[in-house]
Amino acid sequence: RKFGAIGWCIKYEYNTADLTACILFLEGHLYAGPISWSTLQYMVSEVQYGGKITDSVDRRMFNTYAEEFLRPGVCEEGFSYTPSAPVMPIPQNYKYTVPGHTELKPFKDYIETFPEADSPEISGLHPNAELTFRINEVNAMIATLGETQPKGGGGGGESIEDAVTRKATELISRLPEEYNEDDYKHKINKLGGLTIPLNIFLFQEIQRLQDVLSKVGFQLVQLKLAIKGEVVLTDELAQALGAIGGARVPHSWIYTLSGTEFSWILPSLGQWFSSLLARDDQDRTWLNKSRPPAFWMTGWFNPTGFLTAMKQEVTRKHKADKWALDEVDYRTEVTTMERVDQCRAAPPEGVYVHGLFLDGAALDNKQGLLVESVPKTLIVPLPVLFVSGLVRDEAIKRRIELFGKHGPYECPVYKYPVRGDGYPGNPDIKCFIFYVTLKCTVEKPRNHWTLRGVALLANETA
Repeated sequence: RKFGAIGWCIKYEYNTADLTACILFLEGHLYAGPISWSTLQYMVSEVQYGGKITDSVDRRMFNTYAEEFLRPGVCEEGFSYTPSAPVMPIPQNYKYTVPGHTELKPFKDYIETFPEADSPEISGLHPNAELTFRINEVNAMIATLGETQPKGGGGGGESIEDAVTRKATELISRLPEEYNEDDYKHKINKLGGLTIPLNIFLFQEIQRLQDVLSKVGFQLVQLKLAIKGEVVLTDELAQALGAIGGARVPHSWIYTLSGTEFSWILPSLGQWFSSLLARDDQDRTWLNKSRPPAFWMTGWFNPTGFLTAMKQEVTRKHKADKWALDEVDYRTEVTTMERVDQCRAAPPEGVYVHGLFLDGAALDNKQGLLVESVPKTLIVPLPVLFVSGLVRDEAIKRRIELFGKHGPYECPVYKYPVRGDGYPGNPDIKCFIFYVTLKCTVEKPRNHWTLRGVALLANETA
């Protein structure tokens, strides 16, 4: 839990009772005969602790911990939980072993020799996880200080009302032109009409973007009038005044009245507005010209809907092969194109997507292999990703041919860095998008990267 989302997607309330239940089960199991390691792993990861786990990726993580930490090798002499080749030196070069003592005191003495701070590598994480923890602590402190500082003017400087008026005027001048429904319906018909799944998706995205443009433009105008005293300063406008004055995004620009996602979640007003302009540029370019060769994955309200529409189009292309949509799985492949401008044309079927970031690992672009992160480099951009569909039987066959028996690492893709099926505190906001298959080596198989907490993010910050 210390390391946040890269450790567990959800902060579960594990306690001493869970540990006690596992110990009692193990004690009874030992009296019944030889240890059945698969039974012990299942009882610990799926029953005792696993009963609290609600996220599928967290369940996979715990099953991997049980598989790696509860196995016959731990009882062998000389076994150590310390990695044989750590990325960075373990504090005091300490060896975490399983002592073979029969008395209580030697165990207590051994525990007293533990380093004051354990390396994240003992838990399977990269040393960068410690840096992530420190950054999160500092960001939380700065946010608290920002919320508690005085909001009134002082010292003869610019008042908050003047600053917000100036900022509102600037944002209004940069706000894209609103969409006319008759106009964009006509243009979508020129692109092939609403019988094409991705055109339906574009239509829905423009509808939602238009709602955001309308909301932001109207509220900025009303805010300027309220500061002048020409309209009533409502609670919503007062909240927007304080947020814009502190360079934050007004709550009503991100969430609906019921608390669901209205736009997108970003920490600062500058980042949020830049995303608005980039999203508008992608939608408007597609609408006015043609389907782009590659899509910016971050720029969608509903990225899962985008992938589903793509899969529908691929299935229709294979109508003669009698493909059924519910039997088609995603097929993913990391290309050698590191920049989106290298993508000159769309693939024959499927799509190219960009804008994803790899967290917890790095990628050898030449070999397409997962490798360890560079120390102090937390995330790296992923090259352009090819996504298509493939019928399930062929997908299984292709996986064996490409990745061998040890298989690929199934990397989860999230809309926001907080990870999890739903956004913390608001499960109606879905963060998980889909899985991408990433190649790994026999020396560092998928279990290694599962414990590293490797994931792909559509947004660097949230």
